[in-house]
Amino acid sequence: MSAPLRFDRGHTDDLMTYLAASPSPYHAVANAAAKLREAGFRELSETDAWDASAGGRYVVRGGALIAWFVPEGADPHPPFRIVGAHTDSPNLRVKPLPDTGSQGWRQVAVEVYGGPLLNSWLDRDLGLAGRLTLRDGTTRLVNVDRPLLRVPQLAIHMDRSIHADGLKLDQQRHMQPIWGLGDDVAEGDLIAFLEDEAGLESGSVAGWDLMTHSVEAPAYLGRDRELLAGPRMDNLLSVHAGTAALAAVAAVDDLPYIPVLAAFDHEETGSQSDTGADGPLLGTVLERSVLARGGSLEDRARALAGTVCLSSDTGHSVHPNYAERHDPTHHPRAGGGPILKVNVNNRYATDGSGRAVFVDACERAGVPFQSFVSNNSMPCGTTIGPITAARHGIRTVDIGVAILSMHSARELCAADDPFLLAGALAAFLRG
Repeated sequence: MSAPLRFDRGHTDDLMTYLAASPSPYHAVANAAAKLREAGFRELSETDAWDASAGGRYVVRGGALIAWFVPEGADPHPPFRIVGAHTDSPNLRVKPLPDTGSQGWRQVAVEVYGGPLLNSWLDRDLGLAGRLTLRDGTTRLVNVDRPLLRVPQLAIHMDRSIHADGLKLDQQRHMQPIWGLGDDVAEGDLIAFLEDEAGLESGSVAGWDLMTHSVEAPAYLGRDRELLAGPRMDNLLSVHAGTAALAAVAAVDDLPYIPVLAAFDHEETGSQSDTGADGPLLGTVLERSVLARGGSLEDRARALAGTVCLSSDTGHSVHPNYAERHDPTHHPRAGGGPILKVNVNNRYATDGSGRAVFVDACERAGVPFQSFVSNNSMPCGTTIGPITAARHGIRTVDIGVAILSMHSARELCAADDPFLLAGALAAFLRG
């Protein structure tokens, strides 16, 4: 095994900046693309012909990004090494008719996206961010990163049974945020406000993909600042680590594989979209990369036969207050390095051969790792891993960083684990 890595909080500092600057999948992709451009990557349009020259490339489609690096003189058939992740997180998203209100309060109509811990969105200062689509078909990012909205909880004086019966929230009635006072609800108010915020002409917006976010900044936590609290770690932590790893290996000579980062949207809702892992985007990009280098469908088949994907998504650290909810012999700890996720019913894609690939990468990087399985009495979550394996027929391994408060508006991990994950991903991509 290599000598253990020296911890570098610079990676975590950069992660905190990335989390704060990426309140939507569209911002997450734009910021990852900017980091790749700094490393010499250039964007390709899906509607243009692709050339066979060496170097880093990336494609952006909505809230998804596929990036890869072609070494000098690469043949058409080397296998790919893929880091897979997702850009979306559970939250509250704006409806098509957003302007609403009642009882002298102006509100924004929202729909619950994914499976958030709804209570974590109560009494929290919220901003609004996302993508505006203009009448000419172009898009503009918008980010109101200041206290704008709030979902107020009912006072305990009017809910005396809450401690005995627990908090019960109706997604339709109880989660509509407030953003002002007044009885007159004017259609178009919210979008007019956002047009002004984005410096756009009045009436220029024809469509929108908008979502709430907590405006509280990521922060180190604890006496020794050994914890990290912040939003959207599930799963921008992995997107950030994968971006850093790909940029790092792009400077390596004689790569035996084609390293790839695949950051998908819509994982939290099943991945079935043109930008999700169950869509055609990754397969199309990989095939076009082979064909651009003069390859054939035979070369594509050869490349995919040797391809491995690390599906990197956050997982569950053992909870000190609920340790009995975990498998009794598998207690991944925050600070113990990335976790290898296993489920024999294929909710995770890891098998023995995939485990060997991950172990090799961790050992070469000097990174410790842990194993995770769910308690047999509780259903297991899933990831893009099984979807990627089934759709493309490639060996896939599910891994990630162990966190607490998954799907909360604000999650928690060990401050050094993101750095360890990035080190393991870089070793994997180098091969």
